[in-house]
Amino acid sequence: MKIQKNGSAHWTGGLKDGKGTVSTESGALSDRPYGFNTRFEGVAGTNPEELIGAAHAACFTMALSLMLGEAGFTADSLDTKAVVTLEKLADGFGITAIELNLTGVVPGTDEASFTEIANKAKEGCPVSKALSAVPITLNVRFG
Repeated sequence: MKIQKNGSAHWTGGLKDGKGTVSTESGALSDRPYGFNTRFEGVAGTNPEELIGAAHAACFTMALSLMLGEAGFTADSLDTKAVVTLEKLADGFGITAIELNLTGVVPGTDEASFTEIANKAKEGCPVSKALSAVPITLNVRFG
């Protein structure tokens, strides 16, 4: 099976004075504004790092749900926040880390089993694999 999805971006102007929009095939994002100010100055709008974070959190949480099910568990709730770190490096900017912060309530399991399954999901998630060039950490809160 091969699935292809797409996102798109449009940009006009220079780096600091320019403006862009980002859209997704599904329409979940449609011409959402982004630019230097939304990325570096806290202005309302989106930016590539938060989009990567949202994609990673969603993929990881789905992978975890799958792996919990394979182990005979069903989560009451799984909440994941992905913190994507962008830093100035010698050769420009780079994403230097992604931290997944997971809180889960899963009846019938214990913290050690939950953490083990969560770590397997972190390694097996397709977005984790795509982002493997940067360190990805996982912090788990159970219960």
